[in-house]
Amino acid sequence: MDKALRTATSGMRAQQLHIDTISNNLANVNTTGFKKSKVEFQDLLYQTIRPAGAGTSLGSEAPTELQIGCGTAPVSTAKMFTQGDVVQTGNALDLAIEGDGFLQFRMADGSVAYSRDGALKISRDGQIVNSDGYFLDNNITLPSETQSISISRDGIVSVTVAGSTEPQDLGQIELARFINPAGLKNIGRNLLVATGASGEPIIGVPELEGMGGIAQGYLESSNVDVVEEMVNMIVAQRAYEINSKTIRTSEDMMSLVNNLKR
Repeated sequence: MDKALRTATSGMRAQQLHIDTISNNLANVNTTGFKKSKVEFQDLLYQTIRPAGAGTSLGSEAPTELQIGCGTAPVSTAKMFTQGDVVQTGNALDLAIEGDGFLQFRMADGSVAYSRDGALKISRDGQIVNSDGYFLDNNITLPSETQSISISRDGIVSVTVAGSTEPQDLGQIELARFINPAGLKNIGRNLLVATGASGEPIIGVPELEGMGGIAQGYLESSNVDVVEEMVNMIVAQRAYEINSKTIRTSEDMMSLVNNLKR
């Protein structure tokens, strides 16, 4: 009975993490470039009471083993990097990546963070930054006389300045991709950083070498499916309830055993 209590407790803890993950997905349903997470579980060690092939009292061999499991445990909250819906905004500094790749931002400590959030701004010095003021890592500075900005599918940034009708190329936005993007570490603010599990960033030009293209005037929405998350929430809730019922049943059975000699 004590084993049943511990096993059911592990199930309740696992489903609590499942609910926590679902709630974070739903909370970020309107977050630009957000990628939903999926919880993965594994069963725990088993206690083998009788191995398969062991001799029986009848002189034969047991065709199957007799085991008791010890519950479950969450092992991963993997990010799902499926493409979110691309929504038109009309803002020249809004960029959506259609396909693989991340924008690169230079952090305050000099390190590089990666993001699918292309809601860009212009700093007072004419540099392209994200909503938190981190510079887009391409060393492109817009002239103070800039009147319009154009960014091509392959990342070429060109501007039209006052007194000129010919566009002026300023540079090219490069993207980064990873052999294992699920290994990236979330640090909040729509940013991720590389880890040993993600591998080193592969830098390239948009629409070449497996990189996605850049769509100016668009933003990528979250890839969270509200209906799917609601279904997952119901499943997790029912699993939590069943595990709690297992605990109550085990307690009732132990009470019956304790009352046998009364």
